[in-house]
Amino acid sequence: MGLKEDFEEHAEKVKKLTASPSNEDLLILYGLYKQATVGPVTTSRPGMLYMKDRAKWDAWKAVEAKTTDEAMSDYITKVKQLLEAEAAAST
Repeated sequence: MGLKEDFEEHAEKVKKLTASPSNEDLLILYGLYKQATVGPVTTSRPGMLYMKDRAKWDAWKAVEAKTTDEAMSDYITKVKQLLEAEAAAST
């Protein structure tokens, strides 16, 4: 299985988590996903009134130096960590 297929598979797996990840983990996933699928940030930073959008933009901006493959690989690793943590919590 190629990296892109593995990435897409984990993008689906993360949706099946029974407990929602923390906001911090969600922002990490968002930034890596956007970097992997879109590339570096192409928009300007949202204003102060848009706290959620601003946090998401910051998360994406934080990983803009990563290549597409690095972002995909890091995303897969993060999803695996969340799945393992959930499995450990349910035993």
